[in-house]
Amino acid sequence: MNTKRSCGVLLPLFSLPSEHGIGTLGKAAYEFIDFLAAAGQSWWQLLPVGPAGSGDSPYNSFSSFAGNAYFIDLDMLVQDGLLTKAELAAVDWGNDAQSVDYEKLRAHRMPLLRKAARRGLEKDAAEFDSFCRDNASWLSDYALYMALKEHFGGASWTEWPENIRLHRAEAVGKYRAELAPDVRFYSYVQYLFYRQWNALREYARKNGVGMIGDMPIYVALDSADVWSSPEFFLLDEKNVPLEVAGVPPDYFSADGQLWGNPLYDWDAMRRDGYGWWIRRVDGASKLYDMLRIDHFRAFESYWAVPRDAESAKEGQWRPGPGMDLVGRLTAWFNNVSFIAEDLGSLTPQVHKMLADSGLPGMKVLEFAFDPNSLSDYLPHRIGENSICYAGTHDNNTLRGWIDEENPETLAFAREYLGIDDDADLADAVLRAGMRSKAELFIAQMQDWLGLGVDARMNTPGTVGGNWAWRMTPGSETKALAGKMRRMAYIYGRSDKK
Repeated sequence: MNTKRSCGVLLPLFSLPSEHGIGTLGKAAYEFIDFLAAAGQSWWQLLPVGPAGSGDSPYNSFSSFAGNAYFIDLDMLVQDGLLTKAELAAVDWGNDAQSVDYEKLRAHRMPLLRKAARRGLEKDAAEFDSFCRDNASWLSDYALYMALKEHFGGASWTEWPENIRLHRAEAVGKYRAELAPDVRFYSYVQYLFYRQWNALREYARKNGVGMIGDMPIYVALDSADVWSSPEFFLLDEKNVPLEVAGVPPDYFSADGQLWGNPLYDWDAMRRDGYGWWIRRVDGASKLYDMLRIDHFRAFESYWAVPRDAESAKEGQWRPGPGMDLVGRLTAWFNNVSFIAEDLGSLTPQVHKMLADSGLPGMKVLEFAFDPNSLSDYLPHRIGENSICYAGTHDNNTLRGWIDEENPETLAFAREYLGIDDDADLADAVLRAGMRSKAELFIAQMQDWLGLGVDARMNTPGTVGGNWAWRMTPGSETKALAGKMRRMAYIYGRSDKK
């Protein structure tokens, strides 16, 4: 890993404070970077920033290249002369500062962006045309896909008329001409997103903060990725999945998790020299300085579930591409550091692939304190080539974990950490992660704020109530930054006292 001993914070972009219903690339994002720098943190880890599909999950995106239009900061568009303050004030964005109201966003965001596009397409014509040329490999199909999705009432591409559902050339040409204004609009939205993103990333770099992105190993069925490149997925002659992705029963779910994503046709990808993956990681490298590969173990073997199965229990393991692909990606992209999310059901073969790759794996402290066996996640067993997490976006907050975990586990955690019943266990876990040998320690912002289960980001295997928590304005205090900076300094993760 191309980084010194350091630390960072996990906070989704949508969790930032905002007057307009969701966190954005605007003022609060710049202030959060200022806070991270003051707190001695070198990294900001985000969840995927693509346009979220079903369930509003960032892991179920309409594109693995595009940015989420909801993250475009509207106040910045006012500054650019593309919207007015009155237009923003006329919208009901809701009154819950601690939760995203996705229904209001769906009702109001795109109409405002259409107004911005009508004013900006001519004004930004030269830069916009250059952006379209530079991103032609994905933007053209994505913008057409979104225009088609709107044209067909929001339906998944799997429900479109057969000629365009199967991405036939004559149908693609026909609809591209018919829907040209909408295609141009959706392209311009991406121009706005990337313009704001690039400015924020440059500000982060100047302040010594790197961006860590999250790349789901699978893409959504209802996505421009699958619709435009069906040859790289295990689909039948009607482009319907033969099998779908998931994981077997594990810590999070007794029935396993039935994700439903289409599986890759690894033979077709291998014949193409893994060009699809190279293009995907190249796109991510334009957003992030470090990339977390979600469900890394599926490169060695993956869980394939019949498409009509009622639960993930009915699946079976299939061999993945292994180091044939992993080695190409790490060699090709030497400007990007990778994190291997190696959680879940692991085998000696997965451990070997991780070792052969040289990539750091993940160690999660909320999984460490099993009183019946000495876990590899215990701080003294974590090696340098690791990323230590207090908890991930799929875990409870530390306070929530303490409130809901069984007493035996908590008693062992206190015994291991050498603290009595009156001591702050959550604080002790953060300190244990900070002083571990792991090269990088990451904690959720909720844990630094001491928040409970109500601030949990996601509960795997559940639908509804996830991906909505927002940080209230003023949470990033100077006192908190000072505490974090001092802890980072005394444990050798920052030079700032």
